[in-house]
Amino acid sequence: MVVGAIIFFDGVCNLCNGAVQFVIKRDRREVFKFASLQSDFAKETLNGSALKLAHGDSLVLLENGKLYEQSTAVLRIAKKLPGLWPLLYAFIIVPPFLRNAIYRWVARHRYQWFGKQNQCWVPTPSLKSRFLD
Repeated sequence: MVVGAIIFFDGVCNLCNGAVQFVIKRDRREVFKFASLQSDFAKETLNGSALKLAHGDSLVLLENGKLYEQSTAVLRIAKKLPGLWPLLYAFIIVPPFLRNAIYRWVARHRYQWFGKQNQCWVPTPSLKSRFLD
């Protein structure tokens, strides 16, 4: 059983991989575990969920048994990071249809703007324990 929060990310997306590395660098308490959306773990865990992955989601957060997607996932992740990052959570008051419109716009163009890898990013041996296959 995995304890804590799990960030599911598009493993071939350079923007998503950069976001994961950003979180890892700041997550000194190791609150988050990670799994690519292409992994068997993600397929088993997210199977049957009502996620809108077909809409271009690149990041999904599983926290306390509840799934969060799009801008809500990003804001909830920021809330758990140290420093001033939790201040971004104030944007949760912006209606989701507005926040998610921006999220979907970036998600739709992420490969064009940031590029795409042929295979999922492989974590270093020291980070391997934080990634779920």
